[in-house]
Amino acid sequence: MILRFSPLSPFVRKVRIAAAVLGLERDIKVEPADTLDASDSVRRQNPLGKIPVLILDDGMVLYDSRVILEYLDHRAGGSRIIPSAPAARFAALAQQALCDGILDAGVLRVYEGRFRPPEHHVAKWVEHQTGKITRALATLEAEPPGLDTPPHVGQITAACALGYLDFRFDATWRRDHPRLVAWLDRFAAAVPAFAETRPPA
Repeated sequence: MILRFSPLSPFVRKVRIAAAVLGLERDIKVEPADTLDASDSVRRQNPLGKIPVLILDDGMVLYDSRVILEYLDHRAGGSRIIPSAPAARFAALAQQALCDGILDAGVLRVYEGRFRPPEHHVAKWVEHQTGKITRALATLEAEPPGLDTPPHVGQITAACALGYLDFRFDATWRRDHPRLVAWLDRFAAAVPAFAETRPPA
């Protein structure tokens, strides 16, 4: 399989961690993608021009990270990182959705700074995205994600979301979320792939 990736993408990090905990990382070749380059083949592989993209052995193309994680779970035998029991399954998927929301809001904040000149920054838009992150972190602080073996999709996504906030927003979330800090330390200790996929400084 081929994974189109950037080492800076938290959504790619989700896939790489999932592959590692499922023992599938040796089955995946990583190939850089530049989503801003109109000539990059990633735009043909995924019409949205987004990563991650996973190209299967038979040429089938999968995107986004949620679909790829479901495929990897299936390939590893099923019910490894996506629980099969309904209550546990939907709790894990809902947690993944919440933490994907943190990532989406964080990425939009980064893009606001990257693609708009300072005089055109929209404070209300930034506040709107920040509010999503603040509320989601409060929810997770009140009830930290837990840590299964292997971690499920919600826990993997939570770690990637917190790691992204560390990377892009100077780890300011840590000041007011001690239970989440402790949880992320536990996750990092239990899942070596978390450190191995840390974005370069």
